[in-house]
Amino acid sequence: MSLPPDQLQARVEAALGEVATKVEFAFDELTVTVPAARLPEAMALLRDDASLRFAQLIDLCGVDWSGHGDGAWDGARFSAVYHLLSLEHNARLRVRCFAPDDDFPLLPSVTDIWACANWYEREAFDLFGIVFEGHPDLRRILTDYGFIGHPFRKDFPVTGYVEMRYDPDQKRVIYQPVTIEPREIVPRVIREGNYADSEGFRKG
Repeated sequence: MSLPPDQLQARVEAALGEVATKVEFAFDELTVTVPAARLPEAMALLRDDASLRFAQLIDLCGVDWSGHGDGAWDGARFSAVYHLLSLEHNARLRVRCFAPDDDFPLLPSVTDIWACANWYEREAFDLFGIVFEGHPDLRRILTDYGFIGHPFRKDFPVTGYVEMRYDPDQKRVIYQPVTIEPREIVPRVIREGNYADSEGFRKG
């Protein structure tokens, strides 16, 4: 049986105290916001507190908040969002942590708390450019080593910066500037008044 929402919130607030800057329900799940400087402390408390026991990190993703709310967002640009699971208490929790510097988003690694954070943090680094301090092997995991930029940032061009192709003269893969010309494609709709199925019923 899962913990009632109000009981879960009370336990989280009691365990974290002033470490959490905000505890609220968002999108049907309890969401905790913690500052970057205290992220490892907060995560260790959530894992080890007997009333919580969030022993599993089930997901971690980066978020680019620029343009959020049609430009109304005035907070930090990048955050990491962690989803935790307590099997002992049948409870889920979302933890959100914002990187204080938009130009060089830096957050502490939680790989010492949950080993599975290793690949999750590499993915957030690869796609959003969030650097996780203390990560044992922070390198790209989805794009190749020569990739330029971070493709999930909202200012990253849809076509990218370079394209890759095989050069038969050099007998190797090369990178070159993107040659795709941006264009707007308007779908062509054809309506046939006499179109019918095999039994004579008109479709559409």
